[in-house]
Parts: sequence; C-alpha cells; structure tokens
Amino acid sequence: MTYADKILDFYSGLQFKGKLPKGIEVLNPYNDNPKIPLIAKQFYTKFYNDKQQRKLILGINPGRLGAGATGIPFTDTKRLRDKCGIEVDEFQTHEPSSVFIYEMIDAFGGVESFYKQFYISSVCPLGFVSVKDGKEVNYNYYDSKALEKSITPFALETIKQQLHFGLNTEVCYCLGTGKNFTYLNALNEKHKLFSSIIPLEHPRYVMQYKSKLKNQYIDKYLTEFSL
Repeated sequence: MTYADKILDFYSGLQFKGKLPKGIEVLNPYNDNPKIPLIAKQFYTKFYNDKQQRKLILGINPGRLGAGATGIPFTDTKRLRDKCGIEVDEFQTHEPSSVFIYEMIDAFGGVESFYKQFYISSVCPLGFVSVKDGKEVNYNYYDSKALEKSITPFALETIKQQLHFGLNTEVCYCLGTGKNFTYLNALNEKHKLFSSIIPLEHPRYVMQYKSKLKNQYIDKYLTEFSL
C-alpha cells in the first residue's frame, strides 16, 4: 500500500467515542460532508502516491475552515486551488493558518518537494466545535481538562496508527509551543513515540499576533526542518 492508501483508509475509519463536555460536538469532515473524501483522495493521491518515508508534523486538531472544510490539515480551499491544483467548486474557505503554511511551503521549495518529505496531521485528528445559539466556534482539545483527558486514548491510538504508515520516528514537529507541546511532550515521555519533539509556533498564533515577523517564523520552520 502507498502512503495515500494508508492515509485515506485511516481517515475513513476515524471515530471518536469519548465523552464530550456539554455544548461540545465532534467535527469529523470525513463523515460530515460527502465531498471531503473525494477532495482528500485527489490531494493524497497526487502528493503521497509512493512509499517514501516522511517526517511528521502535528497540529492541534482540525478547525472549521481548514481541515474541517477540506479534510487536509492547514489547507483551505484557496490554497488547495492555487497551490495544490485541486479545485473545489461547491464552497470556498479562507484560513490564516493556511496562508502561513503555504508561504512556508513556497519558501521550502513548493508543494511537491514539501509533501514528499513531510506529512501533516494533528495530535487529535478530529476537531471539536462549541455550539452556542446555533453557531459553531472552533474548540481545541485542551480548552477543557475533561476533553483533554477524554481524547488521550484516541490521540495515542491514532498517532500510533499513523506511525505505521512508515513515518520517521526520530523527530516529530509540534505546531504550538504552549499547551499543545506540553500535552504531546508528556504523552511522548510516557509512551516513547518519538526520539525528540521540536516545538514550533503555531501558524494561527503567528498570523494573529506576530504577522509583522512572519518571515522570521518561516525561516525558523525551515531551519528546524533542515536538521
């Protein structure tokens, strides 16, 4: 099986059965929208149709406008069209984190080169939303201690499943230097998943609070990826 086969099989079988805090719902794009598996198949078949080893990058969990809309981490429909050559006609999304990631990918050498060497996922590969007055808002797994505890068996099992794709376990890059890194590092210390974890500032943090220094953070990513 190629990476694409393994990735698509993995996502198609994802189910979260843990307990959710009141007012929180699971965001599972692969079940919520029949278009998502088709988009993901195009993407992963295009960039992962091989058996080459890759390094793992882990974000937090899917957000509504990135992976929650396209099924591909840190990839909104604009980047999917303009950078990956995959058109989505039914809906359009714009996510600042996706802007940062694809500017970094451009600086790295482009999508072909980047995705041949890296695979992006999340500590928790399914997302969550807070539902208030009928409106959905992104919700991170660590926003609630109860949810953080509830997702731990799921997070551990899904990371292990993805390592079986043939990923490099010498290093894992964690997007988020705060709570996401603290959680993943503790999980790694207990279960010895990776030899080392390198934290990097989360794209959303950079775009929201440090946008004037964006190029410096891109340089930092590239420096760490070259080690």
